Amino acid sequence: MLKIITITGYKGGVGKSTTAIHLAAFFSNLGQTVLVDGDLNRTALAWAARGSFPFQVGDERQIGKLLQGVDYAVIDTQSRPSTNDLKELAKGCDLLILPTAPDVVSVEPMLVIAKDLGDMNANYRALITLVPPFPSRAGEMMREELERANVPVFRSMIRRSVIFQNAALVGKAISEMGDARSLLAWGDYESLGKEIEELI
Repeated sequence: MLKIITITGYKGGVGKSTTAIHLAAFFSNLGQTVLVDGDLNRTALAWAARGSFPFQVGDERQIGKLLQGVDYAVIDTQSRPSTNDLKELAKGCDLLILPTAPDVVSVEPMLVIAKDLGDMNANYRALITLVPPFPSRAGEMMREELERANVPVFRSMIRRSVIFQNAALVGKAISEMGDARSLLAWGDYESLGKEIEELI
């Protein structure tokens, strides 16, 4: 049965498209996977055009054809959806993922979107991305703050790394880059993918 994972948020620049690409790479190891690029910037399509992915990528205008015969669909939406759009996104997927950076500027938008989704009784999780390296505790502090606000949040966090920019330049997922730093960063998405498997 087709499983649909949608990634969206009220704030841009928090690794939404990067997360969509790497979750599609993770699920492509488990079954036929497609990434639907609904972001106005077409980040996933541009990334794919510079190289190749182990999964199909297309834009939302082709969604009917793209979803035929696949096991997993990862949908990258535009940032800042309206409340009505958010409601429809939540109803149309098995899990809604909300990436957020671990900073004070990102907390308020996350709390707003979480309130909207809580009112809808949606299946969603916050994902903390762009986490600075140790000894910073910014990621853990953000997770604690979201948990205090009763926002469901992934245990896995995605660390900030230049390797994502390097992968984008050559049009690959970091799982295909082959060096030690890439494998370390890929470990974050593998951990996240396993959590998602439990949820869907």
